[in-house]
Amino acid sequence: MTLSIRVLAVVVATTVSMGGSALAQQITGVPGSPSATTTISGEQIPAPPQKFGGTIERTTVGSKPYWPARIVPPKGAPNILLIMTDDSGYGVPSTFGGVIPTPALDRIAANGLRYTNFHSTALCSPTRAALITGRNHHSAGFGVIAEQATGYPGYDSVITKDKATIGTILRDNGYRTSWFGKNHNTPAFQAASTGPFDQWPTGMGFEYFYGFMGGDTNQWQPDNLARNTTYIYPFQGNPGFNLITAMADEAIDYMNQINTLTPDQPFFVYYVPGGTHAPHHPTKEWVDKISAMHLFDQGWNKLRETIFENQKKLGVIPANAKLTPWPKDLLKEWDQLTADEKKMFVRQVDVFAAYVAYTDNEIGRVIQAVEDMGKLDNTLIIYINGDNGTSAEGTLIGTPNEVAMFNGVQVPVEDQLKYFYDIWGTDRTYNHMAVPWAWAFDTPFSWTKQVASHLGGVKQGMAISWPKVIADKGGIRHQFHHIIDIVPTILEAAKIQPPTMVEGIKQSPIEGVSMLYTFDRRNQAAPSTHHTQYFEMMGDHAIYHDGWWAATKVMRPPWDISGGVGADPATYPWELYDLRSDWTQSDDLAAKNPGKLKELQAIFWQEAKKYQVLPLDSTVVTRLITPKPSITAGRNVFTWTRPLTGTPNGDAPSILNASYNFTANIEVPQGGGDGMLITQGGRFAGYGFYLLKGKPVFNWNLVGLKWVRWEGSDVLSPGKHVLEFDFKYDGLGMGTLAFNNMSGIGRGGTGVLKVDGKVVATQTMEHTIPFILAWDENLDVGSDTGTPVDDKDYQVPFKFTGKIDRITLTIDRPQLSPADIQKLQQASRNNKTSE
Repeated sequence: MTLSIRVLAVVVATTVSMGGSALAQQITGVPGSPSATTTISGEQIPAPPQKFGGTIERTTVGSKPYWPARIVPPKGAPNILLIMTDDSGYGVPSTFGGVIPTPALDRIAANGLRYTNFHSTALCSPTRAALITGRNHHSAGFGVIAEQATGYPGYDSVITKDKATIGTILRDNGYRTSWFGKNHNTPAFQAASTGPFDQWPTGMGFEYFYGFMGGDTNQWQPDNLARNTTYIYPFQGNPGFNLITAMADEAIDYMNQINTLTPDQPFFVYYVPGGTHAPHHPTKEWVDKISAMHLFDQGWNKLRETIFENQKKLGVIPANAKLTPWPKDLLKEWDQLTADEKKMFVRQVDVFAAYVAYTDNEIGRVIQAVEDMGKLDNTLIIYINGDNGTSAEGTLIGTPNEVAMFNGVQVPVEDQLKYFYDIWGTDRTYNHMAVPWAWAFDTPFSWTKQVASHLGGVKQGMAISWPKVIADKGGIRHQFHHIIDIVPTILEAAKIQPPTMVEGIKQSPIEGVSMLYTFDRRNQAAPSTHHTQYFEMMGDHAIYHDGWWAATKVMRPPWDISGGVGADPATYPWELYDLRSDWTQSDDLAAKNPGKLKELQAIFWQEAKKYQVLPLDSTVVTRLITPKPSITAGRNVFTWTRPLTGTPNGDAPSILNASYNFTANIEVPQGGGDGMLITQGGRFAGYGFYLLKGKPVFNWNLVGLKWVRWEGSDVLSPGKHVLEFDFKYDGLGMGTLAFNNMSGIGRGGTGVLKVDGKVVATQTMEHTIPFILAWDENLDVGSDTGTPVDDKDYQVPFKFTGKIDRITLTIDRPQLSPADIQKLQQASRNNKTSE
């Protein structure tokens, strides 16, 4: 036997620098052989090219080949399955006292540890940016959601290159990395399929991506679904499609592919389904199952009491914890409701609960797939329940269309019962539940999603299992930790150091701390290693420091999305809580201990300056319509000369709060024309310009509640035609926002439809959509990829049967005159005086 054969399976250990410590570099196989592998120090990634160790002569005679070793993670590094659900507060899952069955989360908790003192940022994109970078959300550019981005470093929705994600770090250390589900961390103005892609998952270290772009999606017909960097529409022609199941199928197939081709190579799967963010879209099977359980018939007040008692029995809240009081000045009690209100509200929450159970069930399938591959023992599974508290964005009475809510439109309960009760949760609704349910699901705390100052908005239940390492199965941990602590925990578990250089760029320090110490049973009561943490969301702010919590009072309830204009967050009044003895924030000590409050306030401002939190901004929905550096920025004329589908909302020209003109030069075929010319949005808000049975139509869908149509009376003859829709807006537009005045937003106007220069229809709209179209739908030319603007007229894809020579959109945005400016300045001064 030759020496080279004898050492083929030998592990050779050398020492490389690891930030002051030492790491055993593992080299397997004969160096230079095709099967050789190596770990790297990880200090610089990608790793520098390996030195050629063979010999090169003039010919292959006498030369010796030498292959660079394949980079692998350190020996024993676990597979990693990182799971996080959406818009789910502490009291939602059964694992933390909720009444909704979540057996997959229960399974992880029983096989590992439950964490009762874990925190988010109070909102989607920010929590997710912090989760994948290990830095605070403002540090990572996500002080708010991507669609609200403003031109400040903490708020521009750009994760800069000095903050490499966990995907990049693990990939370059030899993991196979993937991302399934929600991506709310690509700037909304960079979501087009033309790129750039450096801020997409595949550009942030995730080798495979299957999921949706943006904050939420229609689970039945996800028009913003992508595979890697290509938008796909698997729901077309597939009426039973639901993304919650399709995503689990995709992840299971991917993991099995990795396991088949490279069974010894660890994988990192980032699994983040859309459940349970609105729209709540479970299958009928799950709705029937949950409805039959009658979990909510006694109402939201009784639900809180039940959850609270369950939490004490489970030990996930202290025995002396107090249930925070019901906010009678804000929300009705259940006994105050009419029979119709109770009926509708139970329907809303049954569908939400079905969505919770359905989502957890599909997560359970993914976990089971890991066990079926024989890899569960050495897989680190982190299951975070929710990226923030339960959402209160459904209005005080719920809504069949979340897009309506974000445009300030409410649907009365009687209309919900009459038109939407039976279809609630189906593809005909973009539904959300009433605020009091959200408050109840954040038991035992007060407040909800969007509120960073109070625990209802930021406290998340979490379970972690790693059978090979965690012996204290079923244990509970109470140490304070935050979403930024997940990355350092994963890296320590994998024995991989944070890089100091990535692609030649010096890295900013990771700001979280590892939680790995809590895996040891001996440390179950150890002090937390996370001592200080700021919280801030849309002006609302707080600071945690070694058991104390100072927070501003909630000045804008989260269901008031148009509020905050003109408010000064730096002047908000403060509250003070000692969480060591007051776990639920029940006893405000600000008046009793002003010295401590002053100390914590000073710490907050230090942290705010350090982590790019400034300038504080209290506005909410108005940020959606402030200009962004998209591909449309600075342009008022847009031209399409052929069909083009899939331009996402953030990259499409906006015609809201403006005058505009569509001119379509088309050719109608023999036998007549039919189909979509241009559309943006769909069933839940948007417009369409199309031919219907040969007649031209321009149709405005006003949040699925009203349709305004312009239609020609004559069928177009074969041949070339010029169709024109011209709209004159009556308002002052977005310029009013500079004066904290929204009087120019959502005003009406007059539309004129012309065929070959002749007016064929004229109509006035009393109001227009002020803030946003259906955000999960695209701008499409030549067909419609998502849902119809009007189901009575057509079904997708509604491809145009003729030829598009040219479609031109010209936008005329209102310009403020000196007189307008003077009026608005006076209105702004009057508002400040009244405040």
